[in-house]
Amino acid sequence: MPLRKVNPTSPGRRGMTLNDFTDITKGKPEKSLVRKLVQTGGRNNQGRLTVRHKGGGHKRAYRIIDFKRDKTNIPAQVKAIEYDPNRNARICLVQYADGEKRYILAPLTVKVGATLMSGPAAEIKDGNAVPLRNIPLGTIVHNVEMTPGKGGQLGRSAGTQIQVLAKEGKMCTLRLPSGEMRMVHVDCMATIGQLSNPDAKNVAIGKAGRSRWMGIKPANRGVVMNAVDHPHGGGEGKSPIGGKPQTPWGKPAMGYKTRRGKHKLSTRYIVKRRNKK
Repeated sequence: MPLRKVNPTSPGRRGMTLNDFTDITKGKPEKSLVRKLVQTGGRNNQGRLTVRHKGGGHKRAYRIIDFKRDKTNIPAQVKAIEYDPNRNARICLVQYADGEKRYILAPLTVKVGATLMSGPAAEIKDGNAVPLRNIPLGTIVHNVEMTPGKGGQLGRSAGTQIQVLAKEGKMCTLRLPSGEMRMVHVDCMATIGQLSNPDAKNVAIGKAGRSRWMGIKPANRGVVMNAVDHPHGGGEGKSPIGGKPQTPWGKPAMGYKTRRGKHKLSTRYIVKRRNKK
């Protein structure tokens, strides 16, 4: 989907780019699939700030997305392509033959009126959800499960492509967009095709206020703070940080492992680490 530029009526709009939204076919969301989304401002249930630089922004309603695609062997017709403020990919409103409506992530090539299906019997075409054991090698997929029945966890960002590389026994090897090669169980579901809105990564924010609309607050460098506020702070003029890079709470900021043991259950299935950027 192409981007559009606006007239440079101010310095902020000179470099700004926007989605043209030509692929959107419906404005307001389906009421039965919308839930209230409470803004936290980065605070936990004790009111303490646990994630910095979050807060404010436009109010959003959460669209319930069917990541599992567990309504098998029932055809569904695409009724609309919609905008979702909670993600950068587009979403599809689909209606099944029994009348039930659900939201799914919209593949790039799927249009209004298309018929989709999920399950082992579904054909290999964009938008259909099929177990990896039934998907031919070399196929591009998205919204891939890591555990059978848990729902898609891999490949949910705009324009994502995951390639099915190999199958051996009960495991299937995938190449992720990062370059990482990972094995998942062949009974995991995956949706055929590339995800919609591939130009999302090329959007230029243009001005600071647009980040505030999205709930992103300014972030100051530690070196420009006072010594009481950050280990890098203090000193006269531009001063070196003095020692190793640290977080505001004194923990090492580079090369220090903070993950707990549970991640080993997942990382043992990584065949090749992601490419170094």
